[in-house]
Amino acid sequence: MDGAAVGAGAAVSGVSLGVEEEFLLVDGVSGECVPAAEAVLARAGGHRWEGSGGSFQDELLASQVEAATGVCGDLAGLRAQVRFARARLAEAARACGLRLVSSGTPVMDGAAPPPARGGRFTRIAALYRGLIEDYQACGCHVHVGVADRETAVAVVNHLRPWLGVLLALSANSPFDHGRDSGYASRRLVEVSRFPGAGTPPWAASAAEYDRRVAMLVESGVLVDASMTFWLARPSPRWPTVEVRAADAAATADEAVLQAALVRALVRVALADLAAGREAPPVDAQLCAAGLWSAARYGMDGALVDPSAGRAVPAWRLLEGLLARLAPALEETGDLAEVSALVEGVRLAGTGARRQRRAARRGRRSLVEALARQTESGTLPVPAPPAPPGAGFAAPAAGPAGHGLWDGLRDGVWGARERVSRPDARLSTEET
Repeated sequence: MDGAAVGAGAAVSGVSLGVEEEFLLVDGVSGECVPAAEAVLARAGGHRWEGSGGSFQDELLASQVEAATGVCGDLAGLRAQVRFARARLAEAARACGLRLVSSGTPVMDGAAPPPARGGRFTRIAALYRGLIEDYQACGCHVHVGVADRETAVAVVNHLRPWLGVLLALSANSPFDHGRDSGYASRRLVEVSRFPGAGTPPWAASAAEYDRRVAMLVESGVLVDASMTFWLARPSPRWPTVEVRAADAAATADEAVLQAALVRALVRVALADLAAGREAPPVDAQLCAAGLWSAARYGMDGALVDPSAGRAVPAWRLLEGLLARLAPALEETGDLAEVSALVEGVRLAGTGARRQRRAARRGRRSLVEALARQTESGTLPVPAPPAPPGAGFAAPAAGPAGHGLWDGLRDGVWGARERVSRPDARLSTEET
């Protein structure tokens, strides 16, 4: 949705932040999506932080629900709100006989759910027809407060080359209708089918940016000015920059990690602008290549660095980003936490890697593991700080012996390989 996370509070430039999370409602055994958003939202009731913008709401299709935090000033407050919302929605889903799952795309095939009720959703369905019939893509959107719209556009220019790294770190959607898509983020592939998707255009001013959006609306390819599919944008409603690069975060930890990195990127951009350093107009095709490589490989391959115009190992590119952001993270007191969370992802693997491991034990194991990590809030491995000088080298193989993922090992998973059917011998306690 459009900026609900910061609707009722004052945005402080480069400090205030909020997160919107989209989730799927699935059958606990089959893993198929169930169009029960209205029932689950009715069970969930109000948001504890409603006064500062927190909310629960429906999404495009009736199998999806969304949780938005209120305005937050630090990661501790953000984590509390994210974990509260996940727990409340998960409890409501269980009361309806379902499980709440945070995945960028559904892991199993099934009947396409109807659109959610509402005039705007009806107009979207009428315009895009087959593109949204089964468009159950879910993301994690981060808002960071800025002073005004001119500043927001200038900040977005600075963010353009880094969207691929944010996507790669968050990759959590390897499956497409019950088969491995061969991509770490199938969600990005789904999003890219819409007009104006991907990296936002470089704009010299808010007026130029608004003209671009208006042309897309007037040409009939967008429902309204709030419908842009760019992965970073000035919020159409609030004084924030909104970054929508990430897949739905597998855990609350990973949602907090995305928020911390985005806020630091915004703070670095604000410092550059204050020093008179405008963002260079990095080539749009290289930015698109960066997004494609991030969707294809996640953190397990080479990513195109749009600024350098060459492929770089994903963990090395992330290490460069962290070095760039370190002063900003220090200023907000987030450097140690971000370092630990990144190390946690390095040890556990991205959400996509963890999904593939879980799928080897069958559909029921995969659904249970996804639901449990959605609710648990924490990465499924300890996150010790890296040894001095070790950097963030990619792991040679996935971890074993870490709670939810015991016995789930990496292996070669062929593209389009189908997820195993449930094993009748497995109970939920065995998954």
